[in-house]
Amino acid sequence: MVTPLPRSRLGRGLASLIGEPSSALSRLPAEGEQKVVPVDMVHGGGLNPRRDFPADELNELAESIRQKGLVQPIVVRPDPNGGFEIVAGERRWRASQIAGLHTIPVIVRELGDQEVLELAIIENVQRSDLNAIEEAIGYNDLIERFNYTQERMAEVIGKSRSHVANTLRLLRLPDSVKSLVQEGKLTAGHARALVGREDAEKLADRIVANDLNVRAVEALVQDIDRHGEPKRPREKDADTRAFEKELADTLGLKVEIKRGSGESGVLQIKYGNFDQLDYIRMRLSGVPAMPGE
Repeated sequence: MVTPLPRSRLGRGLASLIGEPSSALSRLPAEGEQKVVPVDMVHGGGLNPRRDFPADELNELAESIRQKGLVQPIVVRPDPNGGFEIVAGERRWRASQIAGLHTIPVIVRELGDQEVLELAIIENVQRSDLNAIEEAIGYNDLIERFNYTQERMAEVIGKSRSHVANTLRLLRLPDSVKSLVQEGKLTAGHARALVGREDAEKLADRIVANDLNVRAVEALVQDIDRHGEPKRPREKDADTRAFEKELADTLGLKVEIKRGSGESGVLQIKYGNFDQLDYIRMRLSGVPAMPGE
């Protein structure tokens, strides 16, 4: 007696849809007609949540395709207007064109929009091909177009509900901050700390400029929430800068004056070794310096 294989959350299973291994589903037989078609008969899918295809990654994949060919077929569905629409594998299709292929292997499937969108999200998330904003847009499409709940979404993609909820929150960020995430300048962890903040754009620029890690950003946000925006140091006037220079020239050491409230302030004299420290002590105490010092 043959034990029936488990079915996926998508019914027929991810592997049966794309003809590629996916954990335990790799044992399911591939369905759909496999054929070789001219590369120009295939076009990108409008439901693919992935929008960014870095040129360096495409060129690297193209070189591999030149050497080994396109190992995995691209999953497509018939386009009523002619040709085929990509369901899974748009990156490989783009790289195949760069590699100069005239024909490519495809698996032709009859799929509805909901299945296509589910499949595109699952394939990309499993392979970590989506940035956090693209992932959020894909989830939001399923929710708005097909009335998904966050619980159903989590079940379909194999993620926790909190992951889905936190990812969707990123869509509330200003467009400029979302662009930084899409460009890889901010991680999802950085971005989550900025959701709902009026100063999100300002903080995002500071994170990028200072190359702050996520822990540092969380600490910065907490500090601002407790004490307000850190005050910028007052710009020094011409008299203060001149006084610093005169003291520095006299001592031969770096001198800095930090203005406080009113007429108060701090005078800093920086030394590089104990001899210089002893020299400062003698100058302050009025002890004449030894010859040659």
